[in-house]
Parts: sequence; structure tokens; C-alpha cells
Amino acid sequence: MSGTGTSSPTGLRRAVTGPLLFLFILGDVLGAGVYALIGEMAGDAGGLVWLSFGVALGLALLTAFSYAELVTKYPRAGGSAVYAEKAYRSPLVAFLVGYCMLAAGVVSAAGLSLAFTGEYLTAFLPVPQVPAAIVFLLVVALVNAWGIKESLRANVVMTVVEAAGLVLVTVLGAWVIGRGDADLGGAFTPPEGSSVWLAVLGSALVAFYSFVGFETSANLAEEIRDVSRVYPRALFGSLATAGAVYVVLGFVAPAVVAPAELAASSGPLLEVVRVAGAVPPELFAVIALVAIANGALLTMIMASRLAYGMARQGLLPAPLGRVLPRRRTPGVAILVTTALAVVLAATNELIDLASTVVLLLLFVFLSTNVAVLVLRRDTVAHDHFRAPSVMPVLAVLSCLLLLTQQELRHWALAGVLLAVGVGLHLVMRRLARSSSTSASAA
Repeated sequence: MSGTGTSSPTGLRRAVTGPLLFLFILGDVLGAGVYALIGEMAGDAGGLVWLSFGVALGLALLTAFSYAELVTKYPRAGGSAVYAEKAYRSPLVAFLVGYCMLAAGVVSAAGLSLAFTGEYLTAFLPVPQVPAAIVFLLVVALVNAWGIKESLRANVVMTVVEAAGLVLVTVLGAWVIGRGDADLGGAFTPPEGSSVWLAVLGSALVAFYSFVGFETSANLAEEIRDVSRVYPRALFGSLATAGAVYVVLGFVAPAVVAPAELAASSGPLLEVVRVAGAVPPELFAVIALVAIANGALLTMIMASRLAYGMARQGLLPAPLGRVLPRRRTPGVAILVTTALAVVLAATNELIDLASTVVLLLLFVFLSTNVAVLVLRRDTVAHDHFRAPSVMPVLAVLSCLLLLTQQELRHWALAGVLLAVGVGLHLVMRRLARSSSTSASAA
């Protein structure tokens, strides 16, 4: 069982148990997006939000099979970029996979800043959204720069709060249904003016944003005890748990509040709390703000560390690999990723940013799902999870299906980001070649 047992003297400590991994993935998946995006989903799918969540869960599980196989097969090689390098032997493809994850993180943080400064914040403080979003991103950057230990301590508290918020709104919605003040037909109201299944699929694309995050658990492969047994259980268990919460929430919300009202609100779950009347809306608004802030903080921690790591490998400009002397955090990477998020937040289009995140991650998932099949001929000495061959194939088809639902403006934004990535890769290769030539001449 090489690579799956105890820690090696030179490797990372295998301290992550099954329950800890389950909670890590669940906290990443039960993210802040649902606090704002359930209204956008109701605008697409009417009252069939619960069905859209179910479809999105099924699509996420297909790709999860590929991660379960690759993480347990290569427990000392984490991340989609590494799998791409092993499968395709192309530095450009491997770079673009890592870059897509980086770009998705920055775009996601921009979207969450707009969610933070919507109706959840204006319940207390009537401020213009874009300037408030910029201030929010700067505060997140300061916490990120303060230190990783301090950031993760804050994350533990905020994860508990955000999970409690989703449970609270579900219980309040069920209470409204139980007292007879809800319209159960609202949860079955189809969208107007479009095909039901096309509308549900389009809404599932938005719902998919709420499930992404599980892929980051691949980076813990070297720190998980008995990874071949523990990782698949924790991965599928956490996705199923999050999916159950989302499906129930997707049923309760349009039953309590008309889908059109949910769609018109930038704080849709706040509307459910207002109808229930048992909890002050301001209290729930605080919970939602904490949840969204936690999502943004986790996202920017990931994005800044990924930029730092790619710079240390010579894949991005070297200054991104510099750290703050006292705090030992990647200061330049935090500054640059925050600046990019600020520019994107200025667009003031939450749904466009969320859809672009999904588009970028679909490229990553496509690469990973194909890599599973390509790497089947590569055998390893230890036992590992093996996905049924049909699962990666269905996962590839599901990614292609979701890509067809993307609008032209989302392709345009993703295209610009990818073009910047290709340009950076070419510049870095040229610099590396010049450096190598100079060293040889010397």
C-alpha cells in the first residue's frame, strides 16, 4: 500500500482523518453562492429550483468519480494540473488547467463581493454596491495577508455559521409550510415562455456553481490517512449531504416565496426569513454576510497560494512568489489577485461572474475526466479506487452539455482570461529560454 499509509520522514504528515476530510469538503461545497444565486435560479427555472439542484448534484458526482480515482491512484500528486501533465505530456495544457483554476478563483471572489454588498448588506447600511464590493475585497485581502493560521481559524467559525444559516432557513420554511401559509404549488411552478427541461438545465448550470469546491480536496492527498479508503467515502458523502440540503432548500424557498419574488431579490433567502417572521431578518442577514465573507476568504486564500506556487515553479512572473517578511504570506500574489478581482467586481454582474467560474472549471473537469481514461494504462503498486469506465465518459458528456448552455458573453470573458494565460505562458517560456541560453554562454 505504498503512498497510502503513514507519514514518511520527508513527506507531509498524514493527519487528516475521514471525519476531518468530510467536514473540509462539506464546508467547501456548502458555500456562499446559494445565499445569492437561488434567486437567479428561480428566474430561470421558476419553482423547479429543487430539480435544478438535483441535476447539478448528479453532474458533480460524475466528475467526483474521476477525482476519487486520480487522488487515490496518485496520493502524492495533487491537483488537476498534475494529472494533466501526466496524461498529456504538454506543459501548455498543464499550465492552462492550473491557470483556469486560478482565474476561476479570482472571478468567484469578485462575484461573492457583489453578493456580499447586495440586500444582505443594505438591510443595515444603504451603500452603493460596487464601491462597497471593492472595500470588501480589500478587507478580505488584509485578513489573507495577516496569516494563514489566523485565516483558517476565522474559516472554522464562519463555516459553522454558514451551515447553521442554511439549516435555519430550511427549518423556517418548513414551519411556514406547516402552519399553512405556503403555496406548495410554487415549488412545481414551471418557468414561463421556455421549455421546462431547457430552463432546468440552464438553472442547473448556475446550481453547479454551488457544488464546485470539492476538487480542491485533491491538494490534501499527501495528508490523508489511508487515502484509498477514506477519500472516496468522504468525497461522495459530503457531496450527497450538501446535495440533500440544497434540494430541500430549493423546494422550500419557492413554496414560501413566489419564484418571481425570489428572482427579483439579491438576498432571496432573506425573503423566506421575512415571511416566517420568527427570526429578525437582520440576524439572518448577518449570517448570510458571514457565509459570503467566508467563501470569499477561502477563495482568495486558494487563488493567492496557487499564483504563488505557479510563480515558484517559473510558470508565472517571479515577483508573485515573494512573501511578506514578517507575516510570511504571499503578499504580491494577494495584491495582484485582489486587484484583478476588483476590476471584475466593477462589472456589477453577479450571474455573469458565477457562470464564467463554471465555464472555466468545466475546462478543468474536462481535462481531469479525460485524464482518467488516458492514465488507465499507467499502473501503480497500491490498491486504489477505480471508477466504472462509463463514469468518466458520462462526465465528459455532462461537461460538454453544460458548456452548450453558456451564453456568448461568458465565453467572451473566459476567452479574454484564457488569452491572457496563453500570453503569460509564452512570455515565461521565452524568459526561461533566454535565461538558459545566457547560462550556457557563461
